[in-house]
Order: sequence, then structure tokens, then C-alpha cells
Amino acid sequence: MNYTSILQNFNILALNEMQHACIEAITTPNDVILNSPTGSGKTLGFLLPVLQLIKADQNEVQVLILVPSRELAIQIEKVFKQMSTSHKISCCYGGHSVRIEENNLLIPPAVLVGTPGRIVQHLHQKSLTLKHVHTLILDEFDKSLELGFKEEMDFIIKQCKQLKKRILTSATTLNEIPSFVGIKNSISLNYTTEHQELKSSLVLKSVKTEGLDKVKSLVLLLSKINTQSCIVFCNHREAVNRISDQLYVYNIKHSFYHGGLEQIDREKALIKLRNGSVRILITTDLASRGLDIPEIEAIIHYHLPPTEEIMIHRNGRTARMNANGTAYFLLDNKDYLPKFLDRTPEEEKLPGKLILPEANEWETLYIAAGKKDKISKMDIVGMLLQKGQLHKDELGKIEVLDHSAYAAIKANKIQKTIQLIKNEKIKNRKIRMEIAT
Repeated sequence: MNYTSILQNFNILALNEMQHACIEAITTPNDVILNSPTGSGKTLGFLLPVLQLIKADQNEVQVLILVPSRELAIQIEKVFKQMSTSHKISCCYGGHSVRIEENNLLIPPAVLVGTPGRIVQHLHQKSLTLKHVHTLILDEFDKSLELGFKEEMDFIIKQCKQLKKRILTSATTLNEIPSFVGIKNSISLNYTTEHQELKSSLVLKSVKTEGLDKVKSLVLLLSKINTQSCIVFCNHREAVNRISDQLYVYNIKHSFYHGGLEQIDREKALIKLRNGSVRILITTDLASRGLDIPEIEAIIHYHLPPTEEIMIHRNGRTARMNANGTAYFLLDNKDYLPKFLDRTPEEEKLPGKLILPEANEWETLYIAAGKKDKISKMDIVGMLLQKGQLHKDELGKIEVLDHSAYAAIKANKIQKTIQLIKNEKIKNRKIRMEIAT
């Protein structure tokens, strides 16, 4: 199968070694176990060969993809749609309307991606049948086990009466695969070792607070490194909220992200990070993998990672695909560097005084309508360029969700733009537009 036209949609000239191996393995009759780190392109690696397994004349769910988080489900759906095939994909996860999903499932998709809990709910409600599923993909299976989805996955797999192929992906090597998965005659692809070798491009640094309040030390570190993008990892959502409140006091622009937020607020935080409206994300380990976020220049361990696996996932957000990156360990008097570090970090000295990070180049415009309201990206582009009097280089990344949209606009232009478009309509509709908070 020629994938050239699909790769053009992603501006990719060629597949990497892991993706080639996935295509070769998945198109055999065997089951496949793929160990590959975050950021290696595994989603495209398993979606491309799966296209060859879908029968165009069968109006049933044929491929089921189970994932541990709604963010990963949304990301896979986005990648599949960007492939621009003739096949339908639907996405099911908690945190939004079940009724919308039920309506989508009335015409069964060829590919269904979802979280175990929501898929089980649809099975109990009889809004979904899996009796024609021939291919099962358990993406980030290790994370699903960690989150306690064993019983749900077991139940779901038992409903797939015609399974012929199982594809299991994991960012870490599994010592044992539970029997309920039903893996037989499998081909194992392990790209974690190769990735560790590439991690020579990751610089490790330690930062001692030396009697300073830890948040003050974080602020000084952020002002010193002044990166284009940075993620600060905490072990608890309460700490994320507290640090975020303190950064507002220091007037440092940022977003925060954890499992206690509403889905739309989580999406908004990631959108702002992707489009450059914020450069700093304060988060729990929920953001360590499975999210669609760009290359990150720096990782800060505000709280030390409790295990080596968690550290690997956090650090995996930077120095990806041969890019450079830095991971900082923020240490107060009671903290000691993890014993599982393979090398001693360089010591980074904090500056004596605070210099605020440079102002962000972009701001985000919120538009209170989206795909379900028949609003497209081109509708937004046309309105902002013509009525908002923006030049192309003053308009950045645009993302259109079901009932909202977000457009990055140069920070020094957004107030004028809002004044120019405040009485304008899109598709003959008056729509609320304002700076995204």
C-alpha cells in the first residue's frame, strides 16, 4: 500500500524505522507487542497498516482501540482524521455527553477509539456491539493497567467474538502480559533501548533552593531559563493549584492541568501551550504521556518522581526525536536525587533577583462555536483576515472543537482585532468572541 499521500497530510517525507517495522509486523497474521516511547510516532505506526485490515463494504465496528485517557483518545481520533481516509472513526470517553456518542454510533464507525469505562457503558446500554471487531489495539496498555482498568478491558475483550489480531503498545517493557488479553504467536518490537541511546541529547540539572521558599525558587528558575516551552511536574493536583496561584501573584503567564479540571478547561490549557499563548504548563503526571503537545524545551521536577518509570515518562516530554532538552530537579533541604538516575546532574545556580520571563508573542481568541455549529477553520481564517484586518503572519494556530474554537493572534494585535470583529457574523450568526481566559 502506498502511504505517500497520507504522509503528505502530516508533512512527513518518510517513515521512521519503528513505523516501518510496525507495518511489516501488523500486516502478518501474528499479534504484535510494541514497546516504544512517547513521541516516537507509534500512533501513525499502527494506524497505517490497520487501514489494510478494514473492509470497505462492512458497516460495523471493525477496529477497536482502547486507551487509558480521554486525551489520548482525542489525539488518536485527530491523527486518523488527518489521514483523510474514507473510513469513519468515532471517539468515546467520559467527561462529555453520552447522547452525542450514541448518535455517532447509530451509523457504526469502522474504527472506534475510547476509554474502557465509557466503552463498557455503551455495551451495557446496548448502544454498541463489538461482535464484528477483528482487530483490537490496546494503546499504552501499561498505563491502563496502572489506572485499574483490568476488569473493564477483560469484559470488553470478551465481547469481541471474532478477534483475529491484537496489537499491544506500551512505553515500558512489560514483564508479563495478563492472560485475559489473549496474546498468541506474537511479534515483539522493542524500541525503548534505542530511545535511551538518543536520550544523550537530554541534559540533567539539579537546582538547590538553599533556604528559599520552593515556589520562589521555581519562579527564579523560570525567569533564568526563559524557554519557549516548559512543563513543571508535581505529584499532587493540590500542589498544581497552589503553585498556579503563586505564579499569578508573580504575574507569570501559564496554564495548569490535572484530572480535577473540567474537560474543556483541560483542552484549553493544552491548546494555549500548542499555539504559544503560554509557554509554561504546571501539571501532574497526567500530562507525562498520551497528550498532543509540541516539543518541550525544558522539564522541571518540582516534586521528585517517585519511580524511575514516572521519571522516564516525564523526561520523555523533552529531547524527543533527536531534539535537545533539559530536565531540572528542584531540591529543597529535605530532597535527595533519585537513586535510579544513571548520571549525576549538573548543578544550576539560581539568579539573585527575579527578572520576569519575556512576554508571550501570542494570545488566544475564544470563539463560541465549532464543528457541530458548522463552523470551519477556513470560516475563521477568512473572518479574521478580512474583517479583523490581520496579516497572515499575525494569525497563528487555529483549533476547532465541537462547540468552540481557538485562534492564536499576535498579542499586540488581539485587542484591535476584537474591536473590529465584535459586531461581525460567521455563517450569518452572531457569535461571542473574546480573549480566552
